[in-house]
Amino acid sequence: MAKSAGVLDAAAAIAKGLGVTFRELLSPTVTEDYPDSPVRFQERFRGGHVLQRDEEGMEKCVACFLCAAACPANCIYIEAAENTEEKRISGGERYAEVYNIDYNRCIFCGYCVEACPTDAITHGHDFELADYDTASLIKRKEDMLVPWPPAQKDQPVRQR
Repeated sequence: MAKSAGVLDAAAAIAKGLGVTFRELLSPTVTEDYPDSPVRFQERFRGGHVLQRDEEGMEKCVACFLCAAACPANCIYIEAAENTEEKRISGGERYAEVYNIDYNRCIFCGYCVEACPTDAITHGHDFELADYDTASLIKRKEDMLVPWPPAQKDQPVRQR
């Protein structure tokens, strides 16, 4: 009697699984036409990092190293330099002369964005980060910095 109950339970589980399979088989397929239509991102999508500028065009990063300290993957490398009266890069006393993110190690956790006191680093909508050469996955400050002056609405956006 116990064997027949086990066989019936197994048959019921198989029938339930096949029911889910056939239901999904008959439902319409949802496909993104990625290259032909624009990509729709969710509100909290974490893409490639972007270094922001303030309203005057100066860099927001003041080289406080909080993003590098908060990074669990240890993929952010920063070298600080002092601002002078002749060469003013950021609004603070220092600026990031070198700001590199190694996307070979980055896990897109968002801790660097949360740790930044000046909102200098954010996640953008760049999702095409794959490459065959791992050396090209180390993004430098020049690759991530928002261009200045900002593009006007009637001007085409420069593609990288």
